[in-house]
Amino acid sequence: MPEAGGDAGGIRHVVVAGASGLIGAALVDSLRADGVEVTTLVRRPAASPDEVEWLTGPEPLDPAVLEGADAVVGLNGASIGRFPWTRKYQSTLLWSRITPTRAIARAVRELGSDAPAFVSASAVGYYGSAPGKRLDESAPRGDSFLADLCGEWEAAALGAGDEARVSLLRTAPIIHRDGVLKPLLLLTKLGVSGPIGRGTQVWPWISLDDEIRAIRHVIDAGLTGPVNLTGPTRATANDLGFALAMRMNRPFLLRAPVWGIKLALGSPATEALLITDADVVPRVLEESGFTFAHPTVQSAVAAAVPAGGPAA
Repeated sequence: MPEAGGDAGGIRHVVVAGASGLIGAALVDSLRADGVEVTTLVRRPAASPDEVEWLTGPEPLDPAVLEGADAVVGLNGASIGRFPWTRKYQSTLLWSRITPTRAIARAVRELGSDAPAFVSASAVGYYGSAPGKRLDESAPRGDSFLADLCGEWEAAALGAGDEARVSLLRTAPIIHRDGVLKPLLLLTKLGVSGPIGRGTQVWPWISLDDEIRAIRHVIDAGLTGPVNLTGPTRATANDLGFALAMRMNRPFLLRAPVWGIKLALGSPATEALLITDADVVPRVLEESGFTFAHPTVQSAVAAAVPAGGPAA
């Protein structure tokens, strides 16, 4: 099998929903660089022949849009990095994922055996917080708002039917300036970063490069069911924060108390993103032959942030 992200192999055409996001834009660029035809589903009037307008009216996604494609990748969803998670925004987080996923699943179901593989986004938030446990794809769903959201998200994708080839991408927070690092960069630059709560909670993570390579590997290898897209080595919140501080030549000293974080961001987001403890492992990826370009959180940070820190 060719190395994921380098050779398109037998993949000729991929449909991508959510192509304007961090992951979607990078995936489209990667595929097109290897000569793969990409059709993007957009929620505005189409501006080019490779765009298809959808979800702007009552009509469902026309299954004909997917005909002949090797895979359709669903990456839609409002940002979890917007705070606080009010009840209204929690509803937005849910429905911005469920609505497009159901639309794709319906189109896949209608195509039956002629449908492309459906590669649908999910997140490691599926597992909730599980201190002291190693969580592979067989681990049960956790008990939190984010776990429930991921459960409903995946159920919407599986609505494509028993005949469909459905992959569920349980993605970890992305080590990137526009990913999990975004709220940490300013604090680190100002020299006021430090442990978040205990700081010893295990944080799943993955580099953007490996996220894209892993999605392409899932398509190329024909993997189905849940697939954890997370780095292969365990890292705590302190490991990530200290790696960033070292990369930017800044101190890592000032502890942020949990009560203060909850006051600033709200309890649901704090508990789901910052103080959760989940040692998620990429068993399916590794057993299928995938190798990581950035196997440690330190190498992922180094790839995402220039030495000395990003330019102002």
